[in-house]
This record gives sequence, structure tokens and C-alpha cells, in this order.
Amino acid sequence: MSYADKVFIQNVKNILENGYSDKDLEVRPKWEDGTPAHTIKMFGLVNRYDLSKEFPIMTLRRTYWKTAIKEILWIWQKKSNNVHDLDAHIWDSWADENGSIGKAYGYQLGIKHKYPEGEFDQVDRVIYDLKHNPASRRILTNIYNHADLHEMNLYPCAYSMTFNVTGNKLNAILNQRSQDMLTANNWNICQYAVLVHMIAQVSNLKVGELVHVIADAHIYDRHIPIVKELIQQEGYEAPIFQIDTDIRDFYEFNINSFGFINYKYHDNNIKIPVAV
Repeated sequence: MSYADKVFIQNVKNILENGYSDKDLEVRPKWEDGTPAHTIKMFGLVNRYDLSKEFPIMTLRRTYWKTAIKEILWIWQKKSNNVHDLDAHIWDSWADENGSIGKAYGYQLGIKHKYPEGEFDQVDRVIYDLKHNPASRRILTNIYNHADLHEMNLYPCAYSMTFNVTGNKLNAILNQRSQDMLTANNWNICQYAVLVHMIAQVSNLKVGELVHVIADAHIYDRHIPIVKELIQQEGYEAPIFQIDTDIRDFYEFNINSFGFINYKYHDNNIKIPVAV
């Protein structure tokens, strides 16, 4: 079983056994039929993935890694806030009639700021510092911009990445305010693990650890039976992650730059309801 499988099982068992239920509280999310979507949650989950040893993809159920990578490229490379620039429909529920999700995600990363060294957006500043000042303890991005929250169709869930170089390895911390453990946990881990691989490669570094910090890690009430069924399975070994090692410009990566060798997974064919 992959390391990501083991971490997922440990996390959801902890939430189910020791978590806090919000069933008596008024909650914002709703199911498609209008019923309040309640959760059982755990505060402050912290997981560590050594990317130099294994790529953190689950096998207990299929992770649609191509779509996950398309989303991270949409946010970090295209710096877009319009679903027409994304070859997927995962953001359609939050888009307006023009396809915009407001001043969220890629929009925030693309805002340019002035520095003594020149004008950079957040992504280019990270890459510049990793190349020119790898000992810096100030290399991070933050898209939770309070001044623009009222113009975001969804507040950022994964809102901050902190990068840190140790020796010749690039480590990173992903901060999330909220995490739907069944539908989004491994999705986010995979896409930000790919991002660390990308940024490490163009910065002439090796990959190190990805630390995932989740403030509110929750399982929705209608997901509980599905989660219990998933964690009874025996997972497979993690596949081998591939990246085009010839690329040295962050903006030259595309979906065909990545692949997996021998990705085996349980094809559960389970319809998972999504709360909005």
C-alpha cells in the first residue's frame, strides 16, 4: 500500500473516532437537495511526505491526477481566474456568466509587486529567490488577500505555500484552512507535490519534504459510509512519478510533461456527492 494510503487511513480513522460533529450547528454548505451538509472534523492535522522517496498518490481510490495537474497549472502557471482557461469543469459551480471566479486563486498569484530587484508576481518572486537567495526564510506565497475577499466567489482553501531550501533539497509547507478529506485530500496533495517537483527542477534543486497543514480536516456526513468502505481495502504500491527533466523554464511545463509508471488503484466506481 502506498504511503499516501496509510496516511489517509490514519487520518480518517482519527477523525471518525475522535472528531467533533457540527450536526447541532448552522452550517453554510448544502447538499444538492438543499439539506445542510454537516461534518465531523479534526483541528490541525499535519502530514509529512518525503517526495524524494515516493510520490504521495492514493491507490485506495483513483486520483484523477491529470485534472489535478491541469488545475495547478491554471492557478500557478496561467494565473487565471476564468474557467474558460481550464480544461475541466471542477470550478463551474463558482463561476459567473463570464466564467470568472472573481479575484481568487490565480488572480492573486498574478498581481505584480515592486521590489528592489524589480517587479515580480508571487510565482516569479519565489523562483527568483530560490535561484538567487536560497538561504532566505521569506520565500512564500499567500492568496488569502482580505482586501479582495468580497470579490472572490470562493475563499481560498489552499491559501499559502512556504518554500525552504535545506542543502540541495526544496521543502514546502502547504497551508489549508479547510479540507474535504474524501473528495479533495489526495487531489491537493498530488497537485502540490507536482508543483514542488516543477519548482525544484527549474531552480536546480532536488525535491525534499511536502508538509501539509490542515486547519479544519473534515468528513461530510454523507461521505462517512464511503470512507469506511474505502479504508477496508488493501492498497497497492505507489507508482513511479515521471517529469520531463529537460524543462528548465517553469512556463514550459504542460500536462504532457508528467506521467506515472504502473499506477494501480481500486476502481470503486462510487458516486460521491459534493456539498456546495
